Amino acid sequence: MIVVMKIGAPEAEITRLTDEFSSWSLNPEKIVGKHKVVIGLVGDTVEMDPLQIQESSPWIEQVLRVEKPYKRTSREYRHGESSEVVVPTPNGDIVFGEGHPLVVVAGPCSVENEEMIVETARRVKAAGAQFLRGGAYKPRTSPYAFQGHGESALGLLAKAREATGLGIITELMDAADLELVGEVADMIQIGARNMHNFSLLKKVGAQDKPVLLKRGMSATIEEWLMAAEYILAAGNPNVIFCERGIRTFDNQYARNTLDLSVIPVLRSLTHLPIMIDPSHGTGRSEYVPSMAMAAIAAGTDSLMIEVHPNPKKALSDGPQSLTPERFDRLMQELSVIGKATGRWLAEPAVVGV
Repeated sequence: MIVVMKIGAPEAEITRLTDEFSSWSLNPEKIVGKHKVVIGLVGDTVEMDPLQIQESSPWIEQVLRVEKPYKRTSREYRHGESSEVVVPTPNGDIVFGEGHPLVVVAGPCSVENEEMIVETARRVKAAGAQFLRGGAYKPRTSPYAFQGHGESALGLLAKAREATGLGIITELMDAADLELVGEVADMIQIGARNMHNFSLLKKVGAQDKPVLLKRGMSATIEEWLMAAEYILAAGNPNVIFCERGIRTFDNQYARNTLDLSVIPVLRSLTHLPIMIDPSHGTGRSEYVPSMAMAAIAAGTDSLMIEVHPNPKKALSDGPQSLTPERFDRLMQELSVIGKATGRWLAEPAVVGV
């Protein structure tokens, strides 16, 4: 249930109502929108009369029930407004959200060594990326495949951030590593295989670093939304959805089926920002540019693109990785569509290597 306050409602009245709602064994959450303040009421509201609540203050404009099973994640919860996720980085705050410039995340699937990760960070930043992605802990189908360098790789990501000022996004697989990952990551990634790991979702929800929630490879949209609800319900409102391709019956020509239709679907269902990962979504580097451009045209808020200095020698996901040179060209190609849709920053300054 949400309580929509009238424009100009006094802060003292909002505080009074919040205290009153708390006395009813509800969890009120104040949401400040562009034009109005909304108080979200979480708890047992089934028997409550919206009219009775509205009559409790002349400053209440209306009281609405949130019909969706995902309450905090629902667009209704913010009275139809989109939310922003602001991520502090050494180069300043980066904002993810509808109406803001596209945010580009780039880097290798796995952190392999210091020279490789620092050089890649310099190259993707020079091309215009704002975040570096790189796996320290890697979930792999085979127990014999490269699993990442773990804690030592986190130290290398920290060195890449120090050298470039890029924000860091890296995956958390085990709650036991949350503190270590949180010391380095500016955003914590929950991978596709852990989307249904509800205990892990609760843990990242109880800390304040923004969370990138990838869609499970066989997950429905509602299951994905409910996974985000676990994080928000635990107290962390800063969640970004990442579509990375789903498993369908045909994987002969592409690794996954990139579901670009989730962009307008999610936009209608949730207030949270959206990212598209065309690298995992296709599994083939030659398809990545087309899908990245299509994602911008469809309205994504962010892109995650894998870049490796030598994809043929990559320890993981080489076939879907772009070379730094191809990434440079892609960013120029993306800028054409980004500018046409009003989602592109000014030309990036070139960073010395």
